[in-house]
Amino acid sequence: MVKEQAAFMILGVLVPSWWIFEHPIMKNEVVTMVEKTNAMRLLDARKVPYEVITFSPDIHSAGGVAEVAGVPPAQVYKTLVVRRERGKPLLVMIAGDRELDLKLLARAVGEKKLKMATYHQAEEWTGLQVGGISPLALLNRGFEVYIDRPATKLSHVYVSAGRRGLNLRVPVEALIAITKAKVVEVTGESG
Repeated sequence: MVKEQAAFMILGVLVPSWWIFEHPIMKNEVVTMVEKTNAMRLLDARKVPYEVITFSPDIHSAGGVAEVAGVPPAQVYKTLVVRRERGKPLLVMIAGDRELDLKLLARAVGEKKLKMATYHQAEEWTGLQVGGISPLALLNRGFEVYIDRPATKLSHVYVSAGRRGLNLRVPVEALIAITKAKVVEVTGESG
């Protein structure tokens, strides 16, 4: 029998999901604690290994997720919703320690002017809550997806699982391939 490739971070210990789901004590507890999201099911179906990081749904920032996960903010990628003058909004993944440069993005995608979506617009257009927006949860919904070039220097990044309080550590190459993300240079370092 092939074991699932996912893992869960429980009290700072990485535990393979197959152990959790087969362990007589943990089996029912974890299923109720962390229900699989569409993003997780998608990765499972494509046999992409990932790790699940859980945290308080009150944390909405990549910096907050990085602190909980014990990783640098440069490894936690946030998904921003960007408005065009015409057409469907863009999804742009950038590192938690970077800021989006809308002029660079406009140039990269061939648009004259772009604006950040408001929280309300982002949630309305994606159907997901800010802090839980994920391109993995929005496949086949007509969004063009972009990822900032610094991600290509990393083996793995953390992205939302499509719900507040859940992030996934995924291989960058798989994330780009599955989301059909175009790699662009669209940020400067913040702070």
